[in-house]
Amino acid sequence: MMSREIMANLFPLSNYTFGTKDPMYEKDRTVEARFQRMRTDFETYGMRRSVEGVLLVHEHSLPHVLLLQLGPSPSGATFFKLPSGELEPGEDECEGMLRIVNTTLGREDGHHTEWTVGDIVANWWRPNFESPQYPYIPSHCTRPKEHKKLFLLQLPEKALFSVPRNYKLVAAPLFELYDNSAGYGPVIASLPQVLSRFHFVYV
Repeated sequence: MMSREIMANLFPLSNYTFGTKDPMYEKDRTVEARFQRMRTDFETYGMRRSVEGVLLVHEHSLPHVLLLQLGPSPSGATFFKLPSGELEPGEDECEGMLRIVNTTLGREDGHHTEWTVGDIVANWWRPNFESPQYPYIPSHCTRPKEHKKLFLLQLPEKALFSVPRNYKLVAAPLFELYDNSAGYGPVIASLPQVLSRFHFVYV
């Protein structure tokens, strides 16, 4: 069986323009509220399905991931996240990914950015109504509470991003993310490994 090399085109960060729009807030004000809502939804709909988008650019032929930065908080903490959200019951995951990235970073003038939903690069599961997530279903877990899929999104050659005012959109190089769970959390810190199967073409 022949192996297949998966290509991904990366355009320069300088190709993209960044504007702002109204702030975008989380549905839940606290971690406790988030897990309480997850528990309530689980009783009604079952396991939560969520998606996250991996958007790649390059600077000087080095791959960078676009991340939303929130903070620093009053305690001085800074948080990073991928464009992400929950799927509606019965919603197609690719259509949901496009809805979420357009809501998060899309323009407000009616012009739709041509995002292309590509390969699934990772799966993560949450076994309990708690923070820990794993890239596999733990052996003791029979009913995961959340299944998260990470999709590679192919960016157009040029685009305008509208970033919520309470976030900054930053380009983080893969070497900064590697083995850096303390700074970015386990999901984002795993991106250098899961993206290593792609052959990047620097356009």
